[in-house]
Amino acid sequence: MPFQDCCRDMENRILLEVKNLVTEFHTEDEIVKAVNNVSFTLNRGETIGVVGESGSGKSVTSLSIMRLIPNPPGKIANGEILLHTKNGVVDLVQVSEKEMRSYRGNDIAMIFQEPMTSLNPVFTCGNQVAEAIMLHQKVSKKEAKNLTIELFEQVELPRPGAMFDAYPHQISGGQKQRVMIAMAMSCNPSILIADEPTTALDVTVQKTILELMLKLQKEQDMGIVFITHDLGVIAELADKVVVMYKGKIVEQGNVLDIFTNPQHPYTKGLLACRPPLQRRLKWLPTVSDFMTIDDNGLMHETNKSVKEVTNSLVITPAETAKKHKALYQQEPVLEINNLKTYFPINKGLFGKAKEYVKAVDDVSFKVYPGETLGLVGESGCGKTTLGRTILKLVEPTEGQIIFKGKDITHLSQKEMRAYRKELQIIFQDPYSSSNPRITIGEAIMEPMRIHKVFNNDKERKARVMELLKRVSLNEEHFYRYPHEFSGGQRQRICIARSLALNPKFIICDESVSALDVSVQAQVLNLLNELKEEFKFTYIFISHDLSVVKFMSDRMIVMQDGKIVELGLADEIYANPKTAYTRDLITAIPKGEVEDIKASIEKKKTSLALV
Repeated sequence: MPFQDCCRDMENRILLEVKNLVTEFHTEDEIVKAVNNVSFTLNRGETIGVVGESGSGKSVTSLSIMRLIPNPPGKIANGEILLHTKNGVVDLVQVSEKEMRSYRGNDIAMIFQEPMTSLNPVFTCGNQVAEAIMLHQKVSKKEAKNLTIELFEQVELPRPGAMFDAYPHQISGGQKQRVMIAMAMSCNPSILIADEPTTALDVTVQKTILELMLKLQKEQDMGIVFITHDLGVIAELADKVVVMYKGKIVEQGNVLDIFTNPQHPYTKGLLACRPPLQRRLKWLPTVSDFMTIDDNGLMHETNKSVKEVTNSLVITPAETAKKHKALYQQEPVLEINNLKTYFPINKGLFGKAKEYVKAVDDVSFKVYPGETLGLVGESGCGKTTLGRTILKLVEPTEGQIIFKGKDITHLSQKEMRAYRKELQIIFQDPYSSSNPRITIGEAIMEPMRIHKVFNNDKERKARVMELLKRVSLNEEHFYRYPHEFSGGQRQRICIARSLALNPKFIICDESVSALDVSVQAQVLNLLNELKEEFKFTYIFISHDLSVVKFMSDRMIVMQDGKIVELGLADEIYANPKTAYTRDLITAIPKGEVEDIKASIEKKKTSLALV
């Protein structure tokens, strides 16, 4: 092919050019540059992975491309967003809002992070997608319904016809995300922006969603901008990687180069803080192991490689075996015998249940003092219900809960109050488990007052100040409200609140599932430090098997309310006994170099066939 034709062909592949983009937010005190001089190019059939922590500017970049920045307080202050269409190139920064509405959906579509907040709860899933089709394609209601059902088939939703009439609360998280993908794909856009679309999903559901997006991309030669904090996901999906930190791009390149030879210390930190699967570490590396920020805001690099840092933290199998020998010579602190928790459905004429949901179905196990017992499985497997039943937040149907030799199964709520000091829980969503009307200091003091810990509020306040410092927060945070904190800080507040009563047994229910991998690493390290310091025993519940394996001594795998595997975490990972456990392990995005190379070869083969 002549050079000029080759260049022209490359230009025809370009879908989007972001050039020197600056997006500002004006506050009373200052102007914050949330996106600061960002530039990248997206081609047809290409996936760009945009990674970074919360506050790095990745979501604001996507909202800027879509022209969805609220003004005031925000505005695009500089730069170009060049969209390549069939009719030529248009700068989205310069077009009117009316013109921009014609590009949204038709040329650029977006999948938002939380499908439940993006779907209207009072309309059926089908009607919401059909409405988008009628708005952009000017078709009849009947045609829109038929097209919606076809889309539901395309995104592999079960029973597409019935799904059309289902409301968002009636379907699972993975199904809601498929509805959002169907809505985004309804007008055959050339560009799809996916903002953290799989963050809160099980690894198995996440895997199917990622495979679905790649399938749709191949069929329509679409460009994808995939925003996430998880480099493991990026490894399996992206062609190019853009790493953002404090509004700027600190590194970008093809996915193999970024994973095999990261240049910026921030990228090294993001790569290192993912829990490893092949070996056990004393604690997880964090970004601070590779870079520090001084009081003047200047960055200082430690000049350490990812391998150098992680190799220094490895725990040998002999050390692990010695620890386990000591653990399991003790008397158990908790015994669960044939526990069942059933929820009635389809009640008959006189209110008697005809059917039950068997959320926890004949479960038995023991937990030993100082142990972390991991509880893993997909959504709906019963792990959260099991955790709440143990704490008597949900009443069991049958079975025994024996804590420190005492059967607490049938204790009344009043009788259970004495045990609440020793049995605590850290919930999945720290914001919804906080009272927005009281300061976090008051929230931590509240259980201390109820259980009459210390003589007066002055002593309690001093204890709260100690706890805040212990979880790496400041004393002035005592007077702030939950909305003034980041997700990671709110999770630390929940940890501090659970420590206020000096418990010995804590259930962590998906307590890091919605956090950035770097913040997640900090919180996991903190939980392990506190365990050693205060001699805690944990039940650690998560759908993320890699996190559970890092945290746990032993591990329980649950499916449909039953235990399908129970054993040492390392042994279950190395030799899973059931197909279900093998599927969970296979679905984990590992980010290994071999996997990246295989993915690149697969894409090359796919393109050659096209």
